[in-house]
Amino acid sequence: MIKRRAYRDHEYWGRPVPGFGDPEASLLIVGLAPGAHGANRTGRMFTGDRSGDFLFAALYACGFANQPNCIDRNDGLELIDAYITGAGRCAPPDNKPLPEELDQCRPFLIREIELLKNIKIVVCLGRIALDAYAKAAGLKVRDFGHGLRIDAPLPILCSYHPSQQNTQTGRLTMPMLEDIFRQARKYSQVAKTPARKPPAA
Repeated sequence: MIKRRAYRDHEYWGRPVPGFGDPEASLLIVGLAPGAHGANRTGRMFTGDRSGDFLFAALYACGFANQPNCIDRNDGLELIDAYITGAGRCAPPDNKPLPEELDQCRPFLIREIELLKNIKIVVCLGRIALDAYAKAAGLKVRDFGHGLRIDAPLPILCSYHPSQQNTQTGRLTMPMLEDIFRQARKYSQVAKTPARKPPAA
């Protein structure tokens, strides 16, 4: 790994990056893979790069994070009722993981899905994340689009990935991403509410 000049004095994590968040979460967020100088450097998903800055600002605005900024693993960031993981666990060349790399990472995603007992809705950030989650969950999906909702045992909301390519071109704006998480919040709260029993006769 060639260090970026701005981080030449940093000790890079440089290992598989685990998911993180609230173990009792109702929202599961699936991303792509660690950024070469973000999560691969800091050791926490979406931490230390502009994609993470964008994502956590939206999560904070929607009540899923206790702060909008993410710098490193010791910055005090906590997720609230949300858990973040990735299709891949290691930084791929050019941010494009090969199918065989995703196949090797799939058992970790499967295990996380098994352990997260309270998930009510899944947000997939990008087509690769959607395909990876679908394979891990044993689903078949065909379509992808920002804002698309897929009916499944755990409903899926699709979003464009908060990459600089998408955010700097306006393909994904902050209001668009916040709308996804507001939908997720609304659905998770409805799903948690037990059905009312009819009044006794």
